[in-house]
Amino acid sequence: MENKVVTRFAPSPTGYMHVGNLRTALYAWLWAKKNNGTFILRIEDTDKEREITGATDHILKVLKWIGINWNEGPDIGGPHAPYTQSERLDLYKKYAQKLIDKGLAYPDPYTVEEVEQFRKQADADKKAFLYREHRPEKFDIWDGTKPLRFKVPEIKSYHWHDMVFGDLSAGPEALDDFILIKSDGYPTYNFCHIIDDIEMGITHVIRGQEYVSSIPKFISLYEALEVKVPIFVCLPHIMGKDGNKKLGKRDGAKDCFEYKSEGYLPEAMINFLALLGWHPAPEQSSVLGEPIKEKEIFTVEELINTFEIERIQKSGAQWDDQKLDWINKEHIKKLSVEELQKCIFEYLPKEMQNSKLIPVITERISKFSDVKKMVEEGDLDFFFKEPIYNKEKLIYKNIPALKISANLNLAIIALKEIEENNFSMENIKNALMSVANNLENRGELLHPVRMALSGLDKSPDPFIIAEILGKNETISRLQKGI
Repeated sequence: MENKVVTRFAPSPTGYMHVGNLRTALYAWLWAKKNNGTFILRIEDTDKEREITGATDHILKVLKWIGINWNEGPDIGGPHAPYTQSERLDLYKKYAQKLIDKGLAYPDPYTVEEVEQFRKQADADKKAFLYREHRPEKFDIWDGTKPLRFKVPEIKSYHWHDMVFGDLSAGPEALDDFILIKSDGYPTYNFCHIIDDIEMGITHVIRGQEYVSSIPKFISLYEALEVKVPIFVCLPHIMGKDGNKKLGKRDGAKDCFEYKSEGYLPEAMINFLALLGWHPAPEQSSVLGEPIKEKEIFTVEELINTFEIERIQKSGAQWDDQKLDWINKEHIKKLSVEELQKCIFEYLPKEMQNSKLIPVITERISKFSDVKKMVEEGDLDFFFKEPIYNKEKLIYKNIPALKISANLNLAIIALKEIEENNFSMENIKNALMSVANNLENRGELLHPVRMALSGLDKSPDPFIIAEILGKNETISRLQKGI
């Protein structure tokens, strides 16, 4: 199909996978999925000096964790294999030769030091450095030992359309004779990504806005190769928490896999990242016909159906950990009992893996690593050993201690009436509330019961605690409070 949408994600294995990369992959994937198109994963590993061993495997693991799958890629192959640039060097040389034959590429005759001297002279003259101003009049034959440069065919202004930033333009100063292939035989990004996009039939080039200033160079190369220019989609930066600068390590940017280890759900990460710079049109409806206005919790299917590139904002989107936690908590609520227990038990010591604790824990976490924090801070200790507390803490407001003891005794009498096999939260609540409702203030009973059972001012509902502890342990703790 000539009009089939083909997008790609083309990361470089030069470091960890950060959220900006992942959002780019997500938007490219969503657009391909929405249009029943093709999503390609390509590894751009031509910067051998900065390449990190294991980074490619890491990229694949992150994408698989979050649920982004690809139709073609380095691990599964496809009609345009190979999908790793270092394995495509002959292809780039073939295109380089096309440009040489057209008189549009030439070997760089200067040393690195000479080029640097040109640059310093431009600085001294207070003007932009343009290599083309030093272009040799005659070209040597390229033997691969020197960098190969692109000869800009025509120095002119460019006007183009970006699906996010609209109509853009740049003057002749944006064009220069950039390097196509380095002296080590590896192509530059500016050259090989265009060749790969041409060969793979990429229709929409989706990437960060930092590439906007380079697009005139890219268009010039497309024209030199007499190839149709693809649709450009530049994405706004993800900003730090203060909203003033691009998110970086100092602002808490981290490897995407850290979010997995911290217990964020992949569905929540997709939901959160999608909303970092994009919002659905208010009038759209979900698959089920639910109005989407003000909607912030999306399934993957809903995102695929509602995603539109035109709804991506131009301004940077501010990173918000609290928003991520809230979205994750909402997705936690959607898990089945079995899934929830499995996730929570991963962070609980074996001796604490009691299924009755799941509702108590779920209520108090926004991500699963919070479970580990609860354990470390002793928030669950009272379920497994008697709490230690000062008896003065049993007192509710100005109620005398004797009255508090009497109330606890009434609670014990009421709870003893419940059969052990019926010692459920509902029956416990009914029994205790029948006592509490006959007091001047229900806190006269509920506060000391909570304290006697947990030893904490703030704890889960005392009815839940009692059910988890069981009848005998509950009554024993209440008796010790008298």
